Amino acid sequence: MGRTTMDLWVGVFVVAGIGALVMLALKVGNLGTYNVSEAYQVHAYFSNIGGLKPKASIKSAGVLVGRVTDITLDTERYEAKVVMSLDKRYQFPKDTFANILTSGLLGEQYIGLMPGGDDQMLKNGEQLKMTQSAVVLEDMIGKFLYSKADEPAK
Repeated sequence: MGRTTMDLWVGVFVVAGIGALVMLALKVGNLGTYNVSEAYQVHAYFSNIGGLKPKASIKSAGVLVGRVTDITLDTERYEAKVVMSLDKRYQFPKDTFANILTSGLLGEQYIGLMPGGDDQMLKNGEQLKMTQSAVVLEDMIGKFLYSKADEPAK
């Protein structure tokens, strides 16, 4: 009887450990915090999306307002088309500005929305016209090094 009880408790702890790992993975992946109940879709074009991925967060003033649903290359414009699903509770003006931002120095990338002042609100299927692409760290370092190389020696 002692051996069976010990095996049962070991099994309970193993199942609890696996459950904890699943919850941690959802938390790290930022997948457990957004419930898409009623949403509308908008899209935007970016010349460089950096490391932005589908299911990335969309935030406005630090509040999660949506998720990226799809990223494709538009072969006519040769820009990345990012489709976003925004919660219907949050309505944004048509002149909203979309930035690709990074949380922390080398953290995950997300889209930050800065509302404009237009009276008209975005509707399902419309395009965000004002965008700013991701800041790529390697490009910044390269520009810095080339600018230092062009300076005259002292």
